[in-house]
Amino acid sequence: MQAPDDNDKKADVSGLKQVQPQELEARFDPEQRFRKLGRALTIFTSSVLFLLACYHFYTAGFGIPRTTFHRGLHMAVTLALVFFCFSAFSRRETRPGWWAPMGLPLLDWVLAIAAAVTSLYVPWIYDQLAFRVGNPLPIDIVMGSILILVLLEAVRRSMGWPLPVIAILFMCYAYFGRSFPGIFVHPGADWPDLVNHLYLTSQGIYGTALGVIATYVFHFVLFGVMATRTGLGQLFIDVASAVTGRFAGGPAKVSVVSSALLGSISGSSIANTVTTGALTIPAMARIGYPRHFAAAVEAASSTGGQITPPVMGAVAFLMIEYLGMPLTTILLAAIVPAFMHFFGVLLQVHLEARRLGLRGLTKEELPNAWQVIRKGWLSIIPLILLIVMLMRGRTPFLAAFWGIAACMGVLVIQSVQAHGVMAGLKVAAIGVWEGFIQGARQSLPITAAAALVGIIIGVVTLTGVGFKIAYMVTGLASGWASAVHDLLTVLPFEVMGIPTLTLLFTLMLTAVVCILMGCGIPTTANYIIMVAVAAPILGLLGVQPLVAHFFVFYYGVLADVTPPVALAAYAASSIIGANAFKAGNTAFRLSMGKALVPFVFVFSPALLIVTPEFTVQAFLLAAGGAMLGILSLSAAITNWLRGPLYAIERVVLAIAAFLLIAPHMTSTLIGIGILGAVTLRQVVMPRKGKMR
Repeated sequence: MQAPDDNDKKADVSGLKQVQPQELEARFDPEQRFRKLGRALTIFTSSVLFLLACYHFYTAGFGIPRTTFHRGLHMAVTLALVFFCFSAFSRRETRPGWWAPMGLPLLDWVLAIAAAVTSLYVPWIYDQLAFRVGNPLPIDIVMGSILILVLLEAVRRSMGWPLPVIAILFMCYAYFGRSFPGIFVHPGADWPDLVNHLYLTSQGIYGTALGVIATYVFHFVLFGVMATRTGLGQLFIDVASAVTGRFAGGPAKVSVVSSALLGSISGSSIANTVTTGALTIPAMARIGYPRHFAAAVEAASSTGGQITPPVMGAVAFLMIEYLGMPLTTILLAAIVPAFMHFFGVLLQVHLEARRLGLRGLTKEELPNAWQVIRKGWLSIIPLILLIVMLMRGRTPFLAAFWGIAACMGVLVIQSVQAHGVMAGLKVAAIGVWEGFIQGARQSLPITAAAALVGIIIGVVTLTGVGFKIAYMVTGLASGWASAVHDLLTVLPFEVMGIPTLTLLFTLMLTAVVCILMGCGIPTTANYIIMVAVAAPILGLLGVQPLVAHFFVFYYGVLADVTPPVALAAYAASSIIGANAFKAGNTAFRLSMGKALVPFVFVFSPALLIVTPEFTVQAFLLAAGGAMLGILSLSAAITNWLRGPLYAIERVVLAIAAFLLIAPHMTSTLIGIGILGAVTLRQVVMPRKGKMR
């Protein structure tokens, strides 16, 4: 029985205060907490943002300049804009005065100028870098020190404390290396050597992370914003409603499908949550879902959007650089695991709807699928064009260029149809202006974070701490594996050998590391940190790089719905006034598919399709076992299969879930037998009553 609390009352949601998505994003997503500017500063900042977007749009289509110049220019403009757009403490508008020219505090002017100058310094001395690296001049150390301090403050303002604290801890480790115990001891690096490595080499601030943001991610953030302005997001929601809304618990299924579609072009799980959740969460509560469950469904679904091709929260483009693989390979590998996540959420919302006896939406409440497509078909063209170009092997930034251009064309057509030629062109121009500004503004925290993550990566390459952590974790897992194996010797057959148990415990420990380090950190920065710190752990045990990267990426993203820092769940709960912590716990439970599947593709890499182990038989065994395992675990968690379950049945179904995802036919058959036996019992001897 489920005891409702004050946050889960189903009686009346019509009186709830309507909260705008922008308000929720600003409250829960540090990246959206823009300060209020006066008119003069607004015009100036908007103009610079627009020019930044124009620069990237042009270079995407007509060629990117020299790498160091491109990265330095992008970082210079971006960091300067961070100090214009994000205040130190309060978002309130500052009155102009001698202490605040144009309404911007003098300190922020100084920081913005310092950020621009120190970012452009390395491109300026580029021709001398070969002689400076390893033998920096005093001015190099001064400029690098200033940029490090500026980066810490820029990320603190735009994203909060978690990432700066991690970066500071890593720098302390590099500096005080001689003071650390055991395997973590190292000779240490004095400040000039540390700044030299982080500032003047390609292993630090100007490294791969910043390069990918400046070359790929910015363009896809801009594309996502422009595609949304054409009405693509609303089209996704309407299509999902028309297709799934009529089934039991319809609004929840609409939430899952629409969040998957919108998440495929979105770079933020919080933005995805509040955009679709503003419509789907009240609808879920209206038909009878508990409020915390409605919020959890949207949070789990929206977070799943970060692992959905083609954008994958922009991580797909980082993987290109880190793995050296074509984008088509990465996108193909991501399809089945992403499907498994949404399959798991859909199963749980369906079983919950059956358990609670909930209805679907009526015909009057549903949009007409044909009318939706006829009205909004134009907005899907840019996305189709983008995907076709990516699949044909075009560079991601060129595909983004044509995708953005197509969005601009669609805006013109839509505006002319609605307002006539002259007025329509004016409306379209305003739409492009606003879209470019919004896209550039949304990229600011991502760039600052990527540059700061470069510091973390620099420390890892300088000290080798990633492999030291890997050695410690695998050593601990090996000890546990030996102890458990000794306990299992009492059985007449071997369940798992020591190597398999070692890998299993290593995966568990790595998953915990990823979730802890991913708390409060956005998707792109999250992935970069996981690759530097967690992926080497799996590499020591022979896990393929592609498989290891997907594993740490999935568990890093899971932090968005893992209390106590489940930002997506907290944003969703605010829409409906639910208990935030309870919503976070439920969202984590709904994401069990995402939590199980990484273990499946580590032990059965055929699930990722593109690995050497792929055969049709191996894929079907892994995929079929995973789906049945998710079904079994979902039933155990929800306390419903074809009807209510006995306590012992929930326990054996949970055991069956782990047997089903194991990479051996014998364990899969045993799991199928258990699931089949419980299903047969419910058919032959159904248990009476609904478990409300």
